[in-house]
Amino acid sequence: MAHLQLVKQTASGILLPATPESEGFVHSVKTGEWIHADFRRVRNYAFHKRFFKFLQLGFDYWTPVGGVLSPDELSLINRFVTYLVEMSGHQYGDVLTSAADEFLLKEGQLRTGDVALLKSFEPYRAWVTVQAGYFDEVVLPDNCRRRIPKSISFSRMDEDTFRQFYKDVFNVLWNFIL
Repeated sequence: MAHLQLVKQTASGILLPATPESEGFVHSVKTGEWIHADFRRVRNYAFHKRFFKFLQLGFDYWTPVGGVLSPDELSLINRFVTYLVEMSGHQYGDVLTSAADEFLLKEGQLRTGDVALLKSFEPYRAWVTVQAGYFDEVVLPDNCRRRIPKSISFSRMDEDTFRQFYKDVFNVLWNFIL
């Protein structure tokens, strides 16, 4: 199978060979002969570099905080407080919410103790990729689910998909970090 590089040089939409190898193949095709090809755009390396600079900008702005209380724990406490507020006839909503916030703050401080929060680029990049919606979900032997970020390498993601991925990552960084 031949790998061709073609370039659109005219407004009429005609694709021309971009390399000598491609030109040789095109000249070997007889007039009127049909050929079949699957086309994809070649990734723009400059755009790829710009993406990683943007990702680095988000990483530089991000300051890790907390993390000792899991989202499931926070959700459980919030659901319980909502339940108590409903049971009390909404009379003590502010007091219960304030008490829950104070409890979560103290519990977080108690759990941190001497823990130092460190930043690491690879887990950050994986998190951004998953939040942007580019992941595969797998089930582990203990039946828990894990989201594995998809590869953004040149061979695994074409230019059009990468441009959409860039927009999605921009939204994630804008909403969570910047």
